[in-house]
Amino acid sequence: MKTIHITIVLLVVALTAVVANAKEKGQINLFCWSEYVPQSVIDGFTKETGIKVNVENYASNEEMISKLQAGAIQYDLIQPSEYIIERLVKAGKLEPIDFTNVPNFKNILPEFKNMPFDPESKYSVVWMAGTVGIVVNTEVVKDEIKSFKDVFQPKFKGRIITLDDAREMVGWALKTESLGINDITPQTLDKVKPILQSWIPLIKVYDSDSPKDKLLGGDVDLGIVWSGEAALCFNEDKKFKYVLPLEGTHMFIDSLAIPKGSKNKANAEKFIDYVLRPEVSKIVSEEFPYTNPNGEARKLLSADQLGNPASYPPKTTLEVFSDIGEAAEAVDKMVTDLKSAN
Repeated sequence: MKTIHITIVLLVVALTAVVANAKEKGQINLFCWSEYVPQSVIDGFTKETGIKVNVENYASNEEMISKLQAGAIQYDLIQPSEYIIERLVKAGKLEPIDFTNVPNFKNILPEFKNMPFDPESKYSVVWMAGTVGIVVNTEVVKDEIKSFKDVFQPKFKGRIITLDDAREMVGWALKTESLGINDITPQTLDKVKPILQSWIPLIKVYDSDSPKDKLLGGDVDLGIVWSGEAALCFNEDKKFKYVLPLEGTHMFIDSLAIPKGSKNKANAEKFIDYVLRPEVSKIVSEEFPYTNPNGEARKLLSADQLGNPASYPPKTTLEVFSDIGEAAEAVDKMVTDLKSAN
């Protein structure tokens, strides 16, 4: 009887320790772009640390901001683009990162530190960068496609795919008028409205999540997509060509950041440090071949990976989005209205 009693006591103590340990390890709520964080990376982090990662995806920065502001879920880690980081910093909505918990930050290349949207690298760590460009199935489209104007031709009606992103679309139209992607005023919006009005009826599919699927499946033959999606098409079949538009284009920079009030800040910082390990960052590049800002991880990539023209395009003049404040509502409304009228 005594032995049984001691055994039960020991089991209770052990279970209490397990529960306490699980509580101590905790969790993080990660809100990120779809098809951007490999499941194997999440599983590896949880296996090593015991920290559970709850993942929710979004398809646009605007969707992310909307849910963040709604406050239904307290996110611990988000993955905004450059202009959204800028907006959140201005609004005091991000926690400063304690970089003593992120020693692997040293692996980030100098050109991806102290960027204009976070000049002291205080609130964010770059996850991946990339461009927005043109992908062409050269077996079907025999024309030489060099510019946004080349894509949006009536003869390609019903064969075009684009990102479902109002800010991007307005940016493309602005570039065709030799304007900057951040030159957004009532006057410039009036100027590009007829351009978008002529483009929208030509588009077959809007897809910011996985445009490569429609291209690889033959549903569409050309379009304007994220560079990582174009890189995956190129890896699958060399008939796909990636083109940086002659007019110029947008370089996006997506970063990890911790929202104000995160209840699991230390765990979020552990995750950031984990993904900055070269061998982990290499996994991200292998699954989602964008431009990797991790210098040590790049050393682990193959010549073919580094030679993918969509992942690592030729050096050229690129622009990043800046926060345009309330003008963002005018951009969204104009594009939504034009789509609805089509």
